[in-house]
Amino acid sequence: MGYESGGMAQDGQSTTNGMTQKQNKSADRAARPLSPSLDANLKELEDTFAGNSDIIFRHWSFGPDFRERACSIYFSSLVQEDNINYMKHSLQDLETHEVGPGKDLTMEELRNFFERSGVSAKKATVVKDMFMVEEEILNGRLVILFDEWSKALSFKAKSVETRQVNEPVNESVVIGPRESTVENLQKNLGLIRLRLKTTKFKIIMVQGGGETNTSIAYGYIEGRVDGELLQEFQRRIADVDKLEILETTYIEQLIEDSSYSPFPQHRYTERTDMAAAALLDGKIIVLVQGTGGIMLCPGKFTEFFQSSEDYYQRTLISTMVRWLRIIAFVIALTLPSIYIALSTFHPELIPTVLLLAILNAREGIPLPAFFEALLMEFFFELMREAGVRLPRPVGSAVSIVGALVIGEAAISAGIASPIMVIVVALTGIASFSLPQYGMAISLRILRFPLMASAALLGGFGMMICLLFILLHLCKLRSLGQPYMASLMPLRLSDLKDVLLRIPLKKLLRQPRNLHKQ
Repeated sequence: MGYESGGMAQDGQSTTNGMTQKQNKSADRAARPLSPSLDANLKELEDTFAGNSDIIFRHWSFGPDFRERACSIYFSSLVQEDNINYMKHSLQDLETHEVGPGKDLTMEELRNFFERSGVSAKKATVVKDMFMVEEEILNGRLVILFDEWSKALSFKAKSVETRQVNEPVNESVVIGPRESTVENLQKNLGLIRLRLKTTKFKIIMVQGGGETNTSIAYGYIEGRVDGELLQEFQRRIADVDKLEILETTYIEQLIEDSSYSPFPQHRYTERTDMAAAALLDGKIIVLVQGTGGIMLCPGKFTEFFQSSEDYYQRTLISTMVRWLRIIAFVIALTLPSIYIALSTFHPELIPTVLLLAILNAREGIPLPAFFEALLMEFFFELMREAGVRLPRPVGSAVSIVGALVIGEAAISAGIASPIMVIVVALTGIASFSLPQYGMAISLRILRFPLMASAALLGGFGMMICLLFILLHLCKLRSLGQPYMASLMPLRLSDLKDVLLRIPLKKLLRQPRNLHKQ
């Protein structure tokens, strides 16, 4: 028997689900059955993959006097060269311990074996359509074509280096697991399954379309998720097989209720413990191959103030920290506009000593409070973006030094007052206190219309703007569910994990989303 090699299977999609999806896609196209002639099949594949330097066509022979011909096709960029003989592993069932140099295997024996018995030694499948062969190669599998056989063997051989499981970058905690998701779909699903050892945890694989054919998975716990919610999600995601999906946020923008709302309608996490907790709470999770973020849907406004560490700390500590986040939300949203409204329209509301201090600090400032705040907010946002885009060792230093230098220079030049620098700095620090990055970005957008309304009409203008924001929140939906659920309409039974965090021994005995189906 001849020699052929490929890579050990380290990752990839589920064989059963993957083959079903490919068969369904192939059914939508005109049939292109494989030819019994190896040369004809190779000619078509060479034309299809022309211009690719990393496509490998490895010819080899087997059988009596090596008269039988075969060819292994794979991408060298997807399959690791580790000298594994896939055929030898797969043929061990044909005649135990005789497959090798001493066995003259004929093409007829090989064809009969695979058509009657299939393959068991390796994760492999038999394919008979040219479309399926092309998709298998593009998915990082090693495909073997034979002469005088109108079928091919596809072996799981993809070996692409991915990031290892490390501590979460964006959701670090003091107490709790330090296990983060990676850019490998199967690894992420495996990490979640290790936490949910139940047959009710269902994972559905779907395939993106276009030129990417990205693997997408969504999961839920049967009996915990609401049936109508699941049907609505499946309806919205039904056309994903016609679209090119590269990241989890693509799915979010496809299924969200309001595309122009500044508020995020679904949560994200890179922590598997948080994903497992969301599943137990009746959520649906969405994962995409090539991205480490897990989308949790639907999202509720109150959930954006929660962190996984809230459930690892004692009740009083968790409640205090949660209230700190709520106060930080109010500060990040309204502090600049409150300062503008008080200093411009309502100075009588400021204590006399503080008012004199503000007037003394603003003496010589040529800009009105609104333009002063606008200028300092612009500088702060600019430094924040620069810190994010620069290399990590440099970014933090540039942000800190830039803030100090620009703040001190603005005060010395008489462009901004010290009190305005303090207001902008407090606003920025408060926005960093929110555990969900999406909500912090929303506040960055909403601050500016609030500042404009405070500059035009003072406190009355702020009240009008805040009422519009509140009306929008009450109207907003996430997968058809009320965004302000638990608060509007008010349900006291759901407040045990919103403003407060009741003791865990009571919380675990009262699951909020247990739907008996």
